[in-house]
Amino acid sequence: MAKILYHSCLQLPPSFLAPRLVLSHVSKHGIKSISIPRPNRFNHGPGLPILESSVEAALERKAYTTPLRTGALGTKKGMMAIYDTETGRRYPCTVVQMDRVQVVSHKTKKVNGYFAVQVGSGWKHPSNVTRPMLGHYANNQVSPKRHLVEFKVRDETGLLGIGQMISPSWFQEGQFVDARAKCRGMGFTGGMKRWGFKGQGRSHGVSLKHRSMGSAGQSQGGGSRVLPGKKMAGRMGGQQVTTQNVKVMKVDDEKGIVVLNGCIAGPDGCLVKLSDAIKKPWPDVPSMGSSFIEPPPTAV
Repeated sequence: MAKILYHSCLQLPPSFLAPRLVLSHVSKHGIKSISIPRPNRFNHGPGLPILESSVEAALERKAYTTPLRTGALGTKKGMMAIYDTETGRRYPCTVVQMDRVQVVSHKTKKVNGYFAVQVGSGWKHPSNVTRPMLGHYANNQVSPKRHLVEFKVRDETGLLGIGQMISPSWFQEGQFVDARAKCRGMGFTGGMKRWGFKGQGRSHGVSLKHRSMGSAGQSQGGGSRVLPGKKMAGRMGGQQVTTQNVKVMKVDDEKGIVVLNGCIAGPDGCLVKLSDAIKKPWPDVPSMGSSFIEPPPTAV
């Protein structure tokens, strides 16, 4: 009789039934760069500062160029000349008249996100003012104004009292201001007047096209379209122009005029916004001094 072989449960299975062991192989060979790594243009990483995109951060960045005090409104009256009695030099000047310039309202950082002073000038009949604006003037106890402009200031120290009148003495003689006004409108003009094009030839071969613009773009090679920003005929003028670093020659509280050196943009009778020059040192005057502000008119 054949012998019966008993296998123990602890005995290993045959080799072809054993599971295969998979070992991960990591290669240690490669190419190492010897050049300095380029900095990442995106704000990622532990060593980079956090982007400040809040309103407070924006106001802090613009604080250096934000005026310390409010500006004023005026009307351009024309030009004149001032002669220096010692040297005999002639200075062309522009006369700006200030008409009942008054503080109408405030803009605060808590409510509006920034500090600003709303200034009005002139007078307007209540029948020609909308009801929302009449309520705005009535809440601030100010008469309706012909012009209403907002001037940004750096902080709450530049906010004048509502109802305060600003006189020409708000600006000192010898200081520099920035004058903003709308330039004279030319209407619809051609390419030669608007952009200074040379025009077409005046000799043989050109018929009734001497002042025309010419080609406006390519055909299939350029997309069969007129590229944005192409200099063409159109409306010229009528936009705001800022004349910086204008020197104040004289101020007259009795006549309510400010005399500026040189010329500024705009025709006679246009609205002029005057503020302290941002490219010059701030004038050494108190922002809320009583000597530069007229008292508010008393109600009769």
